[in-house]
Amino acid sequence: MIIPPQAKLAFKGQIFDVYQWEQKMYDGSTEVFEAIKRPGTVQVIPVKGDKILLAYEEQPGRGRRLSFFGGRMEQDEAPLATAMRELLEETGMESTSWDLHKEYKSGGKIDWPFFVYIARDIKKVAEPKLDIGEKIDIREYTFDEFVEVVSSEEYVDQQIGGEIYRLKQDKEKLAEFKNRLFILK
Repeated sequence: MIIPPQAKLAFKGQIFDVYQWEQKMYDGSTEVFEAIKRPGTVQVIPVKGDKILLAYEEQPGRGRRLSFFGGRMEQDEAPLATAMRELLEETGMESTSWDLHKEYKSGGKIDWPFFVYIARDIKKVAEPKLDIGEKIDIREYTFDEFVEVVSSEEYVDQQIGGEIYRLKQDKEKLAEFKNRLFILK
């Protein structure tokens, strides 16, 4: 949802801001509409040789789960800069080959952009520097294993998980995605 320019900030939170505005209805009356806005987030699909890495992570209040590496964009931080920072912080790895896979926009009443990047030719350059609310183990998967894990109902990010599931239904598009990850000729 696009928050209109006349919307007023009703609540400023640590992550979420609530906006309200009057919206004219079809019968001529007005109602108060509301939406939330949050900083964008970034996820990274790291490719190391013929393997794809996933985070097996735990955060307070959540059980262990598989996810991509990534996190919240800082104020005035570009999405690629966030991806690079998060990969380094969570894995201790860097990449010289980055590709924006997709930009998602949330629907409904949440203004929340998020970006998925592919990081190829990753190399370990430091030890991870995890936030105090993160425990992350790095897991390596072949492409076929990755597709099965990410497209399962248990995978935490259903938006990209759903995309991978749909790719599984079209072998040609799945092959194109694999080529994009590994830059196969």
